[in-house]
Amino acid sequence: MSVMIRELFSQFFKKPATNPFPAVYAPKSTLGFLKAVGEGKAKILPPVPVPEGFRGCIEYDAAKCIGCRLCMRVCPANAIEFIPDRKKVMFHLDRCCFCGECKDICPVQAIELGKNFLLAYYDRNSADAIVAPPAPEAKPEPNDSAVAN
Repeated sequence: MSVMIRELFSQFFKKPATNPFPAVYAPKSTLGFLKAVGEGKAKILPPVPVPEGFRGCIEYDAAKCIGCRLCMRVCPANAIEFIPDRKKVMFHLDRCCFCGECKDICPVQAIELGKNFLLAYYDRNSADAIVAPPAPEAKPEPNDSAVAN
């Protein structure tokens, strides 16, 4: 019991681990608040800096990826999909539990866990909710005049 009381009183003097993001007081209307920010009438407080080792949004370097699919095998959330024609993978952030298993097993370090944690979307299939390799560049068609020469 004394340990609990001592911990309770020590909490009164510690700095909070969070801040009131995005505003000091909860706005009556979030959309109204965001509109006021856009007009310069209100200011968003910065978020608390993320700690070292934080596991945020997946950062995928498709150029490094060798298509080995080891990340798919260890993913407990089944959040990784293989794109066979490109031999690359795609991450569904709506399924990801950000455990870091894919990052740990990747033999070429093509997967990192960044510091971005603002991952709320209205559409789970939006481009922001999926981490995919960039679209392949279209190969230029041979020019008829260049072929004639």
